[in-house]
Amino acid sequence: MGSFSPVRFPLVNRSKSSQRWLQEHFSDPFVKKAQSEGLRSRAAYKLEELMERDRLIKPGMTVVDLGAAPGGWSQMAKRSLNGKGHVFALDILPIDDIPGVVFLQGDFREESVLKEFERMLNGATVDLVLSDMAPNMSGVSQVDQIRSLELAELARDFADQHLRPGGTFLVKLFQGIGFDQYLKDLRSRYEKVTMRKPKASRARSPEVYALATGFGLRKK
Repeated sequence: MGSFSPVRFPLVNRSKSSQRWLQEHFSDPFVKKAQSEGLRSRAAYKLEELMERDRLIKPGMTVVDLGAAPGGWSQMAKRSLNGKGHVFALDILPIDDIPGVVFLQGDFREESVLKEFERMLNGATVDLVLSDMAPNMSGVSQVDQIRSLELAELARDFADQHLRPGGTFLVKLFQGIGFDQYLKDLRSRYEKVTMRKPKASRARSPEVYALATGFGLRKK
């Protein structure tokens, strides 16, 4: 269920950069660990480290995983709740069933999807919004940065609408154009914003995570 399949991609007729990525991917210790533990992506270990460091998820919480496919973060969040609490996963892509995780397929920018999500919440308050979303990379750094920032803004706005006062928001960001302004804006909404770079995040990647805690509690 959701574990990695032992597929090996041929390295013929591929660019040198693609070959390097595939070689790196299959030798990656986090990929191998995810395979052995039945997790759907190596990204799950980014969340695991943040959970351990910042006590991010506790039993009884309601957690929302935006852009959840293929489901690695939802799996990890569900494990951490120890059967007490709820995980809601949202994505425009389909996700294979994860026991104990409620999945809604659709674009959360659409009113009909948001209404369905709110119906599924059934009055519960949201304690934590997670966003590990990233755009399909074009290879043009400025274009990719703008697209990634747009996703981060959408996630921020979703958190604004659904987090309880004092709630937490974790979002992936890429350093570049608009990065500093986004953080400044986030700090106007939360009591505290700290930056994290998990060990499972590849060193050469410009991705970092902003952990915003205390939604709506910032002193004016």
